[in-house]
Amino acid sequence: MRQDSVSLTRHLTVCRDGGHIVLALRGEIDISTATEIGPYLDRETGRPGALVVIDLGGVEFFDCSGLRLLYRARRRVLDRGGRVALVCAHPMTLRMLRITGLTRLLPPLPTRRDALDALGTEDGRPTR
Repeated sequence: MRQDSVSLTRHLTVCRDGGHIVLALRGEIDISTATEIGPYLDRETGRPGALVVIDLGGVEFFDCSGLRLLYRARRRVLDRGGRVALVCAHPMTLRMLRITGLTRLLPPLPTRRDALDALGTEDGRPTR
């Protein structure tokens, strides 16, 4: 059951999909963008037991500031007993994730549906 999305900044939209929080990043994710969207990501990833999908489908450029955002978001969700999945299919972004080893901690999935399915439901059951 998908709900309306809310654009918190021009680089971040948050929507609810069933019991999931979907954080859709877009545009250029660099140091200035990271500073802008960091507080919103912290708010959304600070919820106990959250099921979070981080969707990089709309990202055109991604640097080390974006990597820090992903790592921090992952850590915050896991520290609070939640689960997180990453959506990324952009070849250059995938390359950066692989080179830095982040794919071992946060394996990228090709579509948002794949990520939602991988997280399952709040009680751990598959979504389908």
